[in-house]
Amino acid sequence: MSSTPIAHHALLSDCHAAALVDRDGTVTWWCGDRFDSPSVFGGLLDEEAGHFRLGPATEATVERRYRDGTLVLVSEFRTESGVLEVADALVMAEGVRGHRMGLDSPHVLARRARCIEGSVDLEMEFVPRFEYGLTVPLLSPVDDGVLARGGAVCLRLSTDRDYEIEDRRVVQRFRLDAGESAEYAVEHCSAWNDVPEAWSPERILHCLDDTAEAWISWGDSHQRYEGEYADLVGHSGRVLQGLTYRPTGAMVAAATTSLPEDVGGERNWDYRYAWVRDASFTLDALWVAACPDEAETFLDFLTRAASSLEPGRDLQIVFGVGGERDLTERELPWLSGWGDSRPVRVGNGAWTQRQLDVYGEFLDAVHGLREQFEFDDHHRAFLRLLADTAASKWQEPDHGMWEVRAEPDHHLTSKLMCWVAVDRALRLADDIDATDEHRDRWSKARDELEQAILERGWNEGRQTFARTFDGDDLDAGALLVPIVGFLPADDERVLATIDTIATELVDERGLVYRYRGADGLEGEEGSFLLCTFWLAEALAVAGRVDDARDVFERAAGLVNDVALLSEEIDGPTGDHLGNTPQAFSHVGLVNAAWAITRATREAEGAG
Repeated sequence: MSSTPIAHHALLSDCHAAALVDRDGTVTWWCGDRFDSPSVFGGLLDEEAGHFRLGPATEATVERRYRDGTLVLVSEFRTESGVLEVADALVMAEGVRGHRMGLDSPHVLARRARCIEGSVDLEMEFVPRFEYGLTVPLLSPVDDGVLARGGAVCLRLSTDRDYEIEDRRVVQRFRLDAGESAEYAVEHCSAWNDVPEAWSPERILHCLDDTAEAWISWGDSHQRYEGEYADLVGHSGRVLQGLTYRPTGAMVAAATTSLPEDVGGERNWDYRYAWVRDASFTLDALWVAACPDEAETFLDFLTRAASSLEPGRDLQIVFGVGGERDLTERELPWLSGWGDSRPVRVGNGAWTQRQLDVYGEFLDAVHGLREQFEFDDHHRAFLRLLADTAASKWQEPDHGMWEVRAEPDHHLTSKLMCWVAVDRALRLADDIDATDEHRDRWSKARDELEQAILERGWNEGRQTFARTFDGDDLDAGALLVPIVGFLPADDERVLATIDTIATELVDERGLVYRYRGADGLEGEEGSFLLCTFWLAEALAVAGRVDDARDVFERAAGLVNDVALLSEEIDGPTGDHLGNTPQAFSHVGLVNAAWAITRATREAEGAG
């Protein structure tokens, strides 16, 4: 099994796929051409599922960073005899800059090892294993490298150094003296294509630099945030961009599958897909952390993907990055899973669930970014239909925003976000050509939702908005009540809800759990970083800026050495849990930082 701490992984992205690199210099995850493709290096989930290591052959300490303004990783290994620097990137198409970054990415992993002090014995081990480790490819020598073929996939390793092939792996070990370097490129392609040409060391070096320049140009044309925690916000913006599939505009929830929320348990899910909810929150965060040019692309993507949505039907809540609808979940029994957490899953059964909150999140994002859109007739009809669906279905039970695998219920957050859906639709009414009939229908639904939420969502005994109508359990989603503007932040019920969650729904570190109550699964998950950032945001909106800052720094202080966050945290140890890097966590960080900045400025202005 794989047991390298989840927090030890850094992200590489070419805005088509993601790779993870651990602190040992090992690529433990890469899916080649798409975020949701089968892995070619899958050691993250099983040591036999493939990896690509480049690092010192002897014991070393390591410090890592990204080149400023980029997702080009630099790892510095210090050994007894010298210092080795390894640079890693998923290569962008040469010369593609700014808003176009990520177009036509060549699906190449580039690596460079350079001795910068003394001498270091370098070790390279290339162990491709296709289809999540199911296929052990044939390895054949070619000019300046090795060709790995198996099934539908081909990898072409470029290296100008001598190597050995043993036990279906390529190995090298040699000494580098100060100033010497070794360069590598791995190109992913289809098995039926011609063998790709070798990448020369000069081309690899050039593409590492060109990729860094592409990221910097994206930041120059996008990122304008000025506020507290600017470095974390800027980096989170790059992470969110790195989780975007550039060909379609789809935004994945995370780069990985099946990293556990409960080590050794069954809470292991595939997050490499585009959730309407997650992407909507991401659009809001990109408005803060970056230029929101991606918003219209995502609206186009969702309009196409949901093209079969008809009156009376539910909106599918998650799609493949190409717009695929069938995400049937299956298990990979040959993989042991991270930390022996089984089953390992691909696909996600949530695609068949009803989750009524998604209408609100999407319409809220569209409303917030309405000046960025040029609505066409298809967009307008789609947005009207979303609002109509929320207005007609809000009284029905669903699986809720946390997509529990239990019986449907009347979740507070679903009702709240249906209120958001019709409220934002009314604000967008002129933009989306709403008729008087539409407006009357949405206004009536908004009034009914407000009454129902206040009467059945509020638990007087517990002094909080509850997880479900007429329920007693807690849900951190109640923190959205002031965030989305359903009630003013100084309302006594809002303040009581914040205090109840802050005292009763937290772990020993003061980090917030998603909810308490049955969800149809065995075991317990960790605290949820997004919800902790929601607490910080709600406190900021309520004017309790010092408390907000304390909560924010508690959560943000758990970033790893390259400022990445996974989905959850194990309270006793502080270890990262769940898929990584998690878009939700970085979205929460961005929005909470901005809320704290706004609240601070308002307080200073009032003073």
